Amino acid sequence: MLEDGCGTGYVSAWIAKLGGMPIGLDNSQGQLATAKRMQEQHNLAFPLIHGIAERLPFRDESFDVVISEYGSAIWSDQYLWIPEAARVLRTGGELIFLGNSTLFILCVPDREGEAAGPRLLRSQFGMHRYDWPEIEDDGVEFHLSHGDRIRLLRDSGFEILDLIELQAPKEAVTDWDHVDAAWAHRWPSEEIWRARKT
Repeated sequence: MLEDGCGTGYVSAWIAKLGGMPIGLDNSQGQLATAKRMQEQHNLAFPLIHGIAERLPFRDESFDVVISEYGSAIWSDQYLWIPEAARVLRTGGELIFLGNSTLFILCVPDREGEAAGPRLLRSQFGMHRYDWPEIEDDGVEFHLSHGDRIRLLRDSGFEILDLIELQAPKEAVTDWDHVDAAWAHRWPSEEIWRARKT
């Protein structure tokens, strides 16, 4: 399994504890250093690779699963990383990724610390690169509409297995300043995509 944009490697750690053979890839040396410390703290060992999702340093058909929990799912250009994920997956392998929902991106203000509201603030047509003006270092994200993402997945050789739009339970609480629990109960702030390489 490849965790694409692994950050601190906690998804890979979970897979390793279940007996899988993960590899974590990230473009941040700092995140990889934290992942290494966490491995040592929890007696885990799996490869951590410095690289980018848009040009994966692996042979064709190397993995059964590519997973991204945010990571490359929002911080890499989807028109580049999704075809790369297809390249390194074996036939029948799965791509699973979690990121912000399309609706959330359309409703969240540009200003830091302001939560998504019930109004659309930007166009759904032409979704792709977002340069968040008030975030200096990590202010670039990539998001697509559902139609554009479906076409990209199909063009990359995937069949879509599922789209799970996550709903917060009524009793949920959060300290995340971009969405409150009441909003996330009414509308999905995150979504999970599953696709199989054909």
